Amino acid sequence: METEKLTTGRRVRTQFMGIVSYGMLPVLLLLCIYFSVRTYSEQQREGADAGRASAAAILKQFGPHPCVVIVAQKDSPPEAEFVTTLQQQLRSSGATVAATSIGDVGDARRALKTAVDAGKPVDVVACTQVPAAWPLWKNLAKDWPNLGKPKIMTPPTYMWPNFLTLSNLSNITERISVIAIIAIGMTMVIITGGIDLSVGSLIALSAVVSTLLIQNVGGGQNATPMVMILSSFAGIAVCGLMGLFSGAMVTVFRLPAFIVTLSMMLIARGIAQKLTHSEAVADVPASYKWLGLGADLFNIPNCVVLLLILYAVAYVLMHYTVLGRYIYAVGGNSEAARLSGVPVLRVIIFTYVLCGLLSGVGGVVLASKLKSGSANYALMYELYAIAAVVVGGTSLAGGEGKILGTLIGALIMAVIQTGMLLTNVDLDTQNIVLGVVILLAVLFDAFKRSGFRFPGLRGEAN
Repeated sequence: METEKLTTGRRVRTQFMGIVSYGMLPVLLLLCIYFSVRTYSEQQREGADAGRASAAAILKQFGPHPCVVIVAQKDSPPEAEFVTTLQQQLRSSGATVAATSIGDVGDARRALKTAVDAGKPVDVVACTQVPAAWPLWKNLAKDWPNLGKPKIMTPPTYMWPNFLTLSNLSNITERISVIAIIAIGMTMVIITGGIDLSVGSLIALSAVVSTLLIQNVGGGQNATPMVMILSSFAGIAVCGLMGLFSGAMVTVFRLPAFIVTLSMMLIARGIAQKLTHSEAVADVPASYKWLGLGADLFNIPNCVVLLLILYAVAYVLMHYTVLGRYIYAVGGNSEAARLSGVPVLRVIIFTYVLCGLLSGVGGVVLASKLKSGSANYALMYELYAIAAVVVGGTSLAGGEGKILGTLIGALIMAVIQTGMLLTNVDLDTQNIVLGVVILLAVLFDAFKRSGFRFPGLRGEAN
């Protein structure tokens, strides 16, 4: 009977382990729901959507043939889209657009004069949000008696969570892009039982090397796409060599990974500062922003597309290749893995080299986003990457972790930070919350490894 109970207990725990492999996914969903509810508020329409909604509201209130003056603000693509769409919608329905203004108050006055000269009373002045607040409209009937009695209308608003707006979701994905990329390599290093504190400094070094080569060798603002690509690969390669050095120190000389990578963190940041004389490197072409800020595929940022590709490759590597099984085996029990024929030293070196290369990729992405390089980039990024890995379910003891869990962990960190910003939580409280989240993730890992008993009480007498 006792044996049956133990077997049943083990079976339950095994099933529970399978459930919690991606146990932070429900947490991510709950966070999204929470911040969506907290930020549910009135939203202003923009661009073509504002134009369509305004046209529908005008035609509904004034019938199919109103006379309309359209006023928008200058030098803004959404404002131009609003005007173009509203004109098309109104004219296709038989309405009259008496005048259009895209500019300042003076341009709006000229548009009103054009409408008066046309001799037809104006029913509506359709404005975007900023022009609608101009004092011009306060005494419209007195200042423009021949204009009629037009109604000032802005695009109809709607209720929607600020958290779920396209701009905020894009901000979340862009916020995590660099950290999530370096977290791939960090996951593999931690699964083998190691740690890499140098990734933030390697990001800065990669950004500096790439932009310096573009500026000093490739012609600066006149650099060609091929020069920018080769310079970026050079920055990535330098970081790969730094990772190779760290891996060699950890394996060949058996130095603690914490000390080795802490040293490399200082060395890499120091080299970046020497190369730049502690100044930013900004003489690069505007087209260099393509990777960090461009969006070619379904309007998804290119850095996010790169992120998804890297995670897909890493997932296949970890779950469907011999190398992936070796990485888990080394982290689970390196001596048993060695006796089973696993090339332990080469596997560990590979993870550090890959972590360095991915840090280099992160540096190129960050330099592309900011169109410059600086030795001060990516401060504290190593801690954010480790946090994403731990929150994603990877055990700091090694041998256990999921690549997709790391992506979930990075998303959780970004959602918490963005959500707290939207709900006006101060920076100090944000740091406290993030610290508590990381501590709870580590505590959960400790309980999971101990079979959900108090880890410190194992072996103690009852």
